[in-house]
Amino acid sequence: MSSGFEVIKAGAFTLIEDKGRFSFMNIGVTNSGFLDEFAALKAHKILNNSYDCNLLEITFAGIKLKATANTIVSITGAKCEFKINSIEKSTWQSYNIKKDDILEITKILKGQRVYLAVKDGFTITKELGSYSTTLKEQLGAFEGRVLKNGDYLPFSEQKNFLKKRLKKEYIPEYKDELVLRVVLSYQQNSFSFKEKEKFFNSIYTITPDLNRMACKLSGESIKSELNGIISEGIAFGAIQIPKDGQPIILLKERQTIGGYPKIGSVLSIDCFKLAQMRPGQKIRFEEISISLAQEKLKKFYSNFIQ
Repeated sequence: MSSGFEVIKAGAFTLIEDKGRFSFMNIGVTNSGFLDEFAALKAHKILNNSYDCNLLEITFAGIKLKATANTIVSITGAKCEFKINSIEKSTWQSYNIKKDDILEITKILKGQRVYLAVKDGFTITKELGSYSTTLKEQLGAFEGRVLKNGDYLPFSEQKNFLKKRLKKEYIPEYKDELVLRVVLSYQQNSFSFKEKEKFFNSIYTITPDLNRMACKLSGESIKSELNGIISEGIAFGAIQIPKDGQPIILLKERQTIGGYPKIGSVLSIDCFKLAQMRPGQKIRFEEISISLAQEKLKKFYSNFIQ
């Protein structure tokens, strides 16, 4: 058997993801990719991995892995109970794993998604230029499905050791309320001043309709003067306003086109924070200019230059 992890327990919704699958939206293939880029990229940075590597995105606790060879891992994302050989360990740092070690995530305490990276990534094959699992198109690792018990995650054995952790001040706190910054869209004029004012002064609740495709909110109803539009491409973070007036934020596995008016688009780095929210938690919106949004993005990605 090659070196890797035996999947003893897969958890309810564990996926292999990377930065995403690009340049195929014209044929209806969505981007996919890890939802919380901050946590995922930090997991790679801790290991000195290429940012093009893949990792595990773990949405529910209950995953249990057994190493068949030595390697190095890092754990970031949601606050969780992470154990090695039944001993609880801290997250946002690296661990040297030995053959026969057992890794477990037994509980997610705050946040929604945990990221587990292995040194140099899992040795699997790309599909359409990406390792990412895209469920609706059934692309990516393991025939485009979630991880299941009995799967095997191959990696290259590591003989070196690494001890690295993220400083405490850089570890995010996952709270019950989140402010999302929004760049107004070119369709903003179809929303009256009163409707836009209502949108930016309301508190919305995240509904159970929260997944990798989108986040549907519940709260003040927003109305557009447009009854509908000709279907067009949809950006990551776009906020659709359907006929019921309840905002929908489109995420990494969004449909590639849609016909609802869009009041604006959530700043992508705020969508990463949204990926750690849960149903029942609260959202507010705040307007941001395009120029300031670009500055924020440049500053964010400057932390991940290789």
